[in-house]
Amino acid sequence: MAHSTPYSILDISPIPQGFTAADALRNTLDVAQHAERWGYTRYWLAEHHNMTGNASSATAVVIGHVAAGTSHIRVGSGGIMLPNHAPLVIAEQFGTLASLFPGRIDLGLGRAPGTDQMTARALRRDLIGGDDRFPQDVRELQHYFGPIQEGQAVKAIPGADTNVPIWILGSSLYGAQLAAHFGLPYAFASHFAPSQLLEAMHTYRTLFKPSAQLAKPYAAFLMNVVAADTDDEAGHLFTSLQQHFVRMRRNTRGQLPPPIDDIDGFCEPHEKAGMMQMLECSTVGNMNTVQKGMQHWLDRTGANEIIMTGQLFDHRARLHSFELAAQAAQGLQSQAQSN
Repeated sequence: MAHSTPYSILDISPIPQGFTAADALRNTLDVAQHAERWGYTRYWLAEHHNMTGNASSATAVVIGHVAAGTSHIRVGSGGIMLPNHAPLVIAEQFGTLASLFPGRIDLGLGRAPGTDQMTARALRRDLIGGDDRFPQDVRELQHYFGPIQEGQAVKAIPGADTNVPIWILGSSLYGAQLAAHFGLPYAFASHFAPSQLLEAMHTYRTLFKPSAQLAKPYAAFLMNVVAADTDDEAGHLFTSLQQHFVRMRRNTRGQLPPPIDDIDGFCEPHEKAGMMQMLECSTVGNMNTVQKGMQHWLDRTGANEIIMTGQLFDHRARLHSFELAAQAAQGLQSQAQSN
């Protein structure tokens, strides 16, 4: 594995069952503040809409909240769903964030709406040809973040000359190809769609073209991490996320449920098989078990960075999980230094 592999967090501000969005947002800031002390490189928030279990829909606002409550950890989007927004609006939002928190803001971009079609229409964006415009929208954003050109009629203020780092996010080969073509860093959403992870990583590295932002490929993968003092305890905590994914397939989403003793009693065998396939890129257990899982996926992907996500019902258990995960990642770094 690469020397000193960075480790980061993706947060969707999960709303546990019986709690509110305000609770979730307070928890998000608390996790970010702890993550900064535990050596995490970046803290990303994800855009979702019309989901009763997620509080990060106004992603740029939450990024500002987290950045204001921390001092040096990078904060950004994982990601902003670009078809939902005019590029100028995103350039102004993230240009403002970069002006307030210089050198700390990332802009990860996705091409999916992050919601259902009815909600996408309610977001007031023309859905016809939205995916086809994604490359052009990325280029437009880069233009707004660069220096103002002579005769430029439309400017992002703030935004111009901030050079906010852009990442491409994806769960298929399309994003890998686009990130490689534009010479941008790439993050794969393997925490819920792992099937093309290895092929996408290979495609990205093979096709990569250097750019003004990035001289050589830089790839991250996302994985679910649930760490506890024992493997059994971690497995119990993991059942909250397992239930959530089964409910997604049943189209009965809701707030994040508390853990249960028997996941097999909650779902049918075929439902469990589908859920486990979606959650393949996960590591669940005590610190040593989690560390082995990290090493396994780093070896398979050759990635430059791990981005962890962890949806746990109990906030204190979630904090402890991310603390143990940081220790596991640091242990991998110690192994790399001794080899």
